[in-house]
Amino acid sequence: MKFDKPATTNPIDQLKVIGKPVDRIDGPLKTTGTAPYAYERHDVAPNAAFGYIVGSAISKGRITSMDQSRAKAAPGVIAIVTAENAGKLGKGEWNTARLLGGPTIEHYHQAIALVIAQTFEEARAAAQLIKVEYARAEGSFDLATARASTEKKTADRNSAIGDFAGAFAKAEVQLDETYSTPDHSHAMMEPFATTAAWNGDKLTVWTSNQMVDWTTNELATTLGIAKDKVHLMSPYVGGGFGAKLFLRADALLAALGARIARRPVKVAMQRPLMANNSTHRPATIQRIRLGANKQGKLTAIGHESWSGNLVGGKPENAVQQTLWLYAGENRLTGTRLAQLDLPEGNAMRAPGEAPGLMALEIAIDEMAERLGMDPLELRVLNDTQVDPANPARRFSERRLIECLRTGAQRFGWAQRSAKPAQRREGRWWIGTGMAAAFRNNQVTKSGARVRLDGRGLVTVETDMTDIGTGSYTIIAQTAAEMMGVPLERVVVRLGDSSFPVSAGSGGQWGGNCSTAGVYAACVKLREAVAQRAGLPADGASFTDGMLRAGGRSVSLAEAAGESGIVVEDTIEFAELSKQYQQSTFGAHFVEVAVDAFTAEVRVRRMLAVCASGRILNPKSARSQVIGAMTMGVGAALMEELAVDKRLGFFVNHDLAGYEVPVHADIPHQEVIFLDETDAISSPMKAKGVGELGICGVGAAVANAIYNATGVRVRDYPVTLDKLIDRMPSMTT
Repeated sequence: MKFDKPATTNPIDQLKVIGKPVDRIDGPLKTTGTAPYAYERHDVAPNAAFGYIVGSAISKGRITSMDQSRAKAAPGVIAIVTAENAGKLGKGEWNTARLLGGPTIEHYHQAIALVIAQTFEEARAAAQLIKVEYARAEGSFDLATARASTEKKTADRNSAIGDFAGAFAKAEVQLDETYSTPDHSHAMMEPFATTAAWNGDKLTVWTSNQMVDWTTNELATTLGIAKDKVHLMSPYVGGGFGAKLFLRADALLAALGARIARRPVKVAMQRPLMANNSTHRPATIQRIRLGANKQGKLTAIGHESWSGNLVGGKPENAVQQTLWLYAGENRLTGTRLAQLDLPEGNAMRAPGEAPGLMALEIAIDEMAERLGMDPLELRVLNDTQVDPANPARRFSERRLIECLRTGAQRFGWAQRSAKPAQRREGRWWIGTGMAAAFRNNQVTKSGARVRLDGRGLVTVETDMTDIGTGSYTIIAQTAAEMMGVPLERVVVRLGDSSFPVSAGSGGQWGGNCSTAGVYAACVKLREAVAQRAGLPADGASFTDGMLRAGGRSVSLAEAAGESGIVVEDTIEFAELSKQYQQSTFGAHFVEVAVDAFTAEVRVRRMLAVCASGRILNPKSARSQVIGAMTMGVGAALMEELAVDKRLGFFVNHDLAGYEVPVHADIPHQEVIFLDETDAISSPMKAKGVGELGICGVGAAVANAIYNATGVRVRDYPVTLDKLIDRMPSMTT
């Protein structure tokens, strides 16, 4: 099905099942421990051996020798995989560094060996017996230092509009500040984990992955085998956040290990390797220049960002939201990439907008203060309904002002003191802050197979994944709505490379696009059912398990018959995504308390208002947003991968040293979804919301801290050491 015209009234608009706060249908499996995760596939891969990854102890250089003799002689050891015996390996397009290093080392904790043994404990013990000698090479590990000599520039398509330099120089009010965000780790609950087994020349992998088709192709390419020789399954994923978009070392090493051991092999990447071995959100240094007239109209907007990556990697596109969020005739945006020899930087929840808004939305607040304006009103004044770079290209839906106004009213913004350090409760300084939220709406084709059997059951199969986001549920809701059956009459099967290729889980596109693919398949199934029943498809009604048309009715079970009916289709998005700018919008409001003596920060209240198309399931959507808000608090106050700038690795590479929020850190969170549909986005009239929930949260927290204390911190995270010697006097 081609989606090349705005959606009109269709069966989804009935909202009998879609739009309802349905409990996640996979919830009972996960809460009872019966959901089969990748490492636990004892049922399909019995007698599996265990693999333990050995990571490089240097960040750059070469292995000069590797003594495996003691490890091979250790109890229970079956085999050891290294670059020497792995065979010729290719490299897919999504991996910057090779997943199995040696003799060349590209980053710290790059996998250099896999020890396979009868038990996990035996593999772990033997891995400690491998003696590796290295020749260390000089590397570049400090973004601030590399920034000064960065020459390579990758510019956005809208890198220069009008005369930014001239407009900024003439602006009546100017702001020119630099902000920084550190490296962040995904730190998801389930590690990278895989069980692999060979049957002749065919490989089966059960793995934890967000994009089944991408990874199937990448694994086949890396192993040098045909794609149809790889069967990949990922029905349950315990968190990904972007780290599991791509093939990682666990899957490759499990496949190599199973081939050498001639039996199934399980590999779960140990937690201390995850930060350095896999991808992370790269650090940024961002310079923002704003010029405005005295009335607050922005006349010049400049946003430049520096980030680092390995050779062949890409920059963090922290300027992306600045292209579209605010009006302004004269604009300059661009990203610069420094070569660093740290582990690979890549997608992490809301890549680009999440760190970009952490800077931009502080800068907007700072500009408002210089203008003597309410920061919310400055944002309203500079709203735009068109693409600033192409005024003929309108937004499909843009309700940012309504998000701001709704949030302000609900949060009590009018009671905020514009002057900092004015409200105190005992030893606590109290402040409120806000920020706009923005995340582009991306669409990508997505397929599904739908089967109606003689019992009237509807089964949906698609390689879409559920990474804790509720994919099983919203896909079931879509099929139930389209076919007119109760939710319990729908079976959803996900995460299997033998199923039609879906959008996958990433970029905030998964829910909208995967359900649109199911919609397309159900449209075809409705036509097939009507044809089988000898009834006209046009004007047919599918309700209560019955097909009604032309004054006649027939049950779906009867129409399907013993043979059943199976159809497949794919939603394909055409020119609409180019004709209209599609984005999601929101507003975040935060109240904090800052201890006057210790500078400890406590978040007391949070509110998110989201405008992101039709909400398919308010319950799971709210869970997505409050999870994103929590991650935003972590980025604002505590999350930071500390870089050893001498040796080139992330020091705090476990959950003891890499701090993330816990329940005690997070207060009451409120989420409001505006009642919106976007007919330009898809037949579902939905968009995405999971990543919108993190965009702007960090700045809202930082702005609230400034309102509480008068201390402006531009370098995240906002830890107490950056506040304590600048706190206001208690006699103020």
